[in-house]
Amino acid sequence: MSQPILFLVDEDAATLASLAAVLERRFGADYRILTEGSRASALDRIEEACERGEKIALVVVDLSTSGSPDWLDRVRELCPAASRCVLVRYADASDYTRLRRTLALGQAETFLLKPWGHPEERLYPVVSEILGSWARTSLPQPAIVRIVGERWSPRCAELRDLAARNSVACEFLPHDSDEGRRLLDDLGHPGRLPAVIFRDRVLNDPTNAEIAEMLGGHIEPDGGLYDFAVVGAGPAGLSAAVYGAADGLRTLVIESKAPGGQAGTSSMIRNYLGFPRGISGADLAARAQEQGISLGAEFLIMREVVGLARQGDEWSLTLAGSTAVRTRTVLVASGVSYNRLEVEGLDALVGKGVFYGAATAEAPALAGQDVFLVGAGNSAGQAAAYLARYASTVTLLVRSASLSMSDYLVKQLRRLDNVRIRLDTALVGVHGRLRLEAIEMREKGKETAERIRAGALFVMIGAGPHTAWLPTPVQRDPQGYILTGPNVVRAAPGESAWPLARAPLPLETSLPGVFAAGDVRYRATRRVSAAVADGAIAVRSVWDYLNPD
Repeated sequence: MSQPILFLVDEDAATLASLAAVLERRFGADYRILTEGSRASALDRIEEACERGEKIALVVVDLSTSGSPDWLDRVRELCPAASRCVLVRYADASDYTRLRRTLALGQAETFLLKPWGHPEERLYPVVSEILGSWARTSLPQPAIVRIVGERWSPRCAELRDLAARNSVACEFLPHDSDEGRRLLDDLGHPGRLPAVIFRDRVLNDPTNAEIAEMLGGHIEPDGGLYDFAVVGAGPAGLSAAVYGAADGLRTLVIESKAPGGQAGTSSMIRNYLGFPRGISGADLAARAQEQGISLGAEFLIMREVVGLARQGDEWSLTLAGSTAVRTRTVLVASGVSYNRLEVEGLDALVGKGVFYGAATAEAPALAGQDVFLVGAGNSAGQAAAYLARYASTVTLLVRSASLSMSDYLVKQLRRLDNVRIRLDTALVGVHGRLRLEAIEMREKGKETAERIRAGALFVMIGAGPHTAWLPTPVQRDPQGYILTGPNVVRAAPGESAWPLARAPLPLETSLPGVFAAGDVRYRATRRVSAAVADGAIAVRSVWDYLNPD
């Protein structure tokens, strides 16, 4: 395979030569550096490279050279996976005006100032970050784990998604393919499918915890008494782990699936403070987990909490498999999951072309297909923008008359030629035997439904809290969200009444010493930044609970 391409476009020959030389020194061993002074000629060469099947990782273009916005849009159409960066002249007010519009519309991911000064200071870090992100999604990764199973098995789809969310490179082989049969023969026809293979070990239809253990994951607590146990490793739980460990609390985080929670499935978060080029939910979660570990927090991944009980002055958390964790305080940050959509036949096709959530691991397999999403929020918008890089068309089905996502996402989606937004439109039917083949949708006010072929359907509507495992005394609203702080009912009769003379601490539940943070909390703001703030506030309350004087 030929080296991926870095394509540089600038009418200023001196700048172009200097930039090419600087990038060649650092990236020339792994990438081809191509240059062009004319944007028209550059577009022709980019198109020719794409027709030859060559991979273009990054296009860097002078902002004035790029001319009209159509040029950058055309680059995106030709190579949607390529990153786009514009060069901005230092202290040029007209350039900055165009730059704001270019970035806001998603026509470019970032910018570089020229002159760029010492390349180690900004040029190399920015380009390295862009190329690292591109490589993770566009270059083949050596498989760490291989899965052999039924092509349209929901469990196989779940395992692929778990592997992607835990940054484990995975290869899936249908059991009835030539390669799948050959591998099963070599393994001596193992038992139940799916078979999960790591090096010379094989697990037949394993649990998530068994897979984590096979890969060397930490799945059993170190034991003893913890100061602070966090249930869930979404943004709120990860924030609590960082701040709890930093404050000297013996902190344990327990996560049933993968770090990041629902936010971890987001392909690109552009409105989180400190990441001007955006960051994927998985990358953000990985960084936060590493930060928590570096400060001393302990993590159990792919372990599920199934019970909570009081034992004297302590709390006991029961894990699936009967392991118990002793802790002085608990933070419930178990998050939410997407609501199920009540459409006849839909549940039978889950994992067979129908997915709840972003399921980013499935995106590359949807090249050239027509994909549909049900949802109107940020998660649906981020998923649509990501899927548009692969699918022939992406259609958002929105029951209401407007979108409820951030403005930057609305602008970005409306500029993507292969993204359609159908307002006042509901999904009313699905069709398919072995897998999804078609959907039916109906516009508001119309009696007849429209049937369209579909390669995949992603459902991202509303959410419900993961609170069924909590004991009855934890006060919740009718939808199951946990009441905290001033919302705890102090004078209610019965066993769920607040038992102490003092008022509940911020984010404390109706059980003293048990706190809640993030989306699982009643009236919580549904933002990554708000969940991170919740985690920090919860740690302060935990500290006040443990040190009342």
